[in-house]
Amino acid sequence: MSQSFSQNQARQNPQQRLWQQKWNLKTKAIVWALSISVLPVVAIGTATYYYGINLITKQIPQVRQESVKSSTETEALQRQLSLLLTGMGVTAIFTGAIAIFVANRAISRVSKAAATSNLIKNKLRPDSEFTQSLIASQDELVMLESNINLFTEMLSGLLQQKEAEADYSQLSIKITRWVRESFNEEDVLKTTSEEIRKALSIDRVTIFCFNSNCNGTFIAESVAPGLPKMLGVIVSNTGFEAGYIEKYQNGCIRAIDDIYQANLSDGDIELLEQFAVKSNLVAPIIKGKQLFGLLIAHQCSRLRYWQQSEINLFAHIAMQVGFALDYARLLKQVDSKADRAQVFIETTRNIRQSLNEEDVLKTTVEEVRKVLSTDRVLVYSFNANWVGTVIAESVVPGYPKVLRAEIQDPCFTQGYIEKYQSGRVLATNNIYEAGLADCHISLLESFAVKANLVAPILKDQQLFGLLIAHQCSRPRDWQQPEIDLFAQIAMQVGFALDHARLLQRIDAEGVQSRLLADTIGSIRQSLNEEDVLKITVEEVRKVLSTDRVMVYSFNADWSGIVIAESVVLTYPKVLQSEIRDPCFGQGYVEQYKSGRVLAINNIYEVGLADCHISLLESFAVKANLVAPIIKDEQLFGLLIAHQCSKPRDWQQSEIDLFAQIAIQVGFALDHARLLQRIEAESMRSQLLVDIIRKIRQSLNEEDIIKTTVEEVRKALSTDRVLVYSFYANWFGIIIAESVVSGYPKVLRSKIHDPCFTQGYVEKYQSGRVVATNNIYEAGLADCHIKLLESFGVKANLVAPIIKDEQLFGLLIAHQCSEPRDWQQPEIDLFTQIAMQVGFTLDHARLLQAYQAAETNSGE
Repeated sequence: MSQSFSQNQARQNPQQRLWQQKWNLKTKAIVWALSISVLPVVAIGTATYYYGINLITKQIPQVRQESVKSSTETEALQRQLSLLLTGMGVTAIFTGAIAIFVANRAISRVSKAAATSNLIKNKLRPDSEFTQSLIASQDELVMLESNINLFTEMLSGLLQQKEAEADYSQLSIKITRWVRESFNEEDVLKTTSEEIRKALSIDRVTIFCFNSNCNGTFIAESVAPGLPKMLGVIVSNTGFEAGYIEKYQNGCIRAIDDIYQANLSDGDIELLEQFAVKSNLVAPIIKGKQLFGLLIAHQCSRLRYWQQSEINLFAHIAMQVGFALDYARLLKQVDSKADRAQVFIETTRNIRQSLNEEDVLKTTVEEVRKVLSTDRVLVYSFNANWVGTVIAESVVPGYPKVLRAEIQDPCFTQGYIEKYQSGRVLATNNIYEAGLADCHISLLESFAVKANLVAPILKDQQLFGLLIAHQCSRPRDWQQPEIDLFAQIAMQVGFALDHARLLQRIDAEGVQSRLLADTIGSIRQSLNEEDVLKITVEEVRKVLSTDRVMVYSFNADWSGIVIAESVVLTYPKVLQSEIRDPCFGQGYVEQYKSGRVLAINNIYEVGLADCHISLLESFAVKANLVAPIIKDEQLFGLLIAHQCSKPRDWQQSEIDLFAQIAIQVGFALDHARLLQRIEAESMRSQLLVDIIRKIRQSLNEEDIIKTTVEEVRKALSTDRVLVYSFYANWFGIIIAESVVSGYPKVLRSKIHDPCFTQGYVEKYQSGRVVATNNIYEAGLADCHIKLLESFGVKANLVAPIIKDEQLFGLLIAHQCSEPRDWQQPEIDLFTQIAMQVGFTLDHARLLQAYQAAETNSGE
């Protein structure tokens, strides 16, 4: 604004400017006052005098001819004219003095106003060239006029700037909200580039992502029509001046109004010219405390002088993008864990639905190739001499098929057998960079393999073969989650082969075997332990046509409880009965662990101890059949069939069927436990996402902490959750609490725990999490137990909240009704939430600081 004003003034007439430099306002005012007041008097007087003189001169010849009297009158007339001229001069002088006095009085206020305006101008804009020329000219009126014009333009610009800052503040909030609503990295970057370009009316906004060697790629872009696109362009030499990477890492913002005036290297200018850039603005994106990339704005149509408000907005959004990328990464990790768990469940179910070995293997290779999106998956089965055959394959069209190929790998037996037998999983990202033997590389090249993944399949606890994934199109960087999933599926294939083998043998045994298959099928359809046991007793009682079937589960002392039962109505129910058999531990435990199956046709004819007979008589038992249930390779309990109506001669086929069902119940319990654990992890992952989202929606510290305690108490179903904040002396106060009705409220309680500073501060600062199942069995100091008792605590869970890399306080869960055995997934969830609370408190503080800064600048 001031620049255009100065340019207009500079075009004034040079003679006028020279005139201004000679005379100041006061001199010109006096000259004009004298001119207006004195000149008319002098002009009239002079004209009158000369008119009289001319008249007298014309009359002189006549006067000479007339009398002496006439001559005397003429002389008198001349004296009067001289007196008139003198009076006229005096009048002119007096009038001029009055004019000068009036001019001085009139101009003094103008001079003071001009001086004041110049002082203000010097403070606001001391480097104005035009005003400096006005000072030299000492023209107060022109100076005042110019300063007023300058102030008017500056005020208009200031108002526009303040309006722009207010608009930018609102834009910042909107863009931040839009970015935060994006839940994956691609959406975050796409939303950012589009919204910033609209908000700032820029020709191009792009995001440059660094590789490990500071090269990089433009991974997101929003560009005006008609301009070259940068999306996907790989820059192999960024041309950064020395030290600029470190500056960006430290938060440096770079605004370039003109690329040709910014001392850029020739390489940088050439790159910018290639994309028609005239001005640019660059801000770093920090992700996980590392320089992820750069947020870049390009003005291509013209030069652009970046305003400070634009730079501040741009920097703030870049910072928010970093936070959003961190959040999106966390969500992606949680979602990927849940997705992998679901994929594993679905794949395992598909495999388990196959009831013979061929179908198991065929389903396996098909499902695994889809899950991993790889080029080939095969199953390689070993012979006795460790030569083998590809017995199942799924391959993408265009690559060689190797089904039924016999492979003799002379390198394999050199130490690999024992490793695979022990569960080794091998991931090779590039066969030429893995140090493989030439014979092995040659074998893989014949199958067009670039990368592979190998896991053992154990069948009957022996190495049956290998599950192998081939990437043929290119090398592949196998991710750890892919490797873990692959290994788990290979293990499940072994179980399924065991299952299929057993089913095939049972099918060969006739109708009884078919009954076993049906029974096992029904059991396998149960996805939790309770359903497995309930269906087992129901199906077995029908199959054997017996009076009672039950599952007896052991305690640690080998006493136990009946946890599942199916019984004919006329006989006593023993469900939930606690049974203490003093005879059991005398040698029976080891026998059942070894797989012993006991068939008693008549309890009175097998030499049972009196204590045992008495126990069986209490259940009206005449004959029984007992088989062990092995779960996690430990004796879980017994599957027991009772014949109550009469003694029974158990047939060997019935005994075998019963034993096989007991084995399958163990497998089903293992499977149900695995599925429950996977589903629980999936639910906890979703629960963590939901809780974090609710916490993230809170924009101030009080709301964050209040939401945290409410949501965590619901998630853990515990009696109290609180946040304990530390003072400088490590004493503290409870600043948030959610507690079940009936237990004491401790909100705002100040706690002076003398035990705390004795080594606990450093442990919590380092991320220590403490789970106390029973405060009286944890070796706590008396002072600590007394403090917990005052709050009615029986068990607790404590995790640190780290804010600004300092120990802000503790997130604490209390179980007041009874001691509680905290499960590891609960502890992990609690720890993750405490960590996220710290991140959210940091974010809230930054947001409040930014809003406060915006408010102060507005005032």
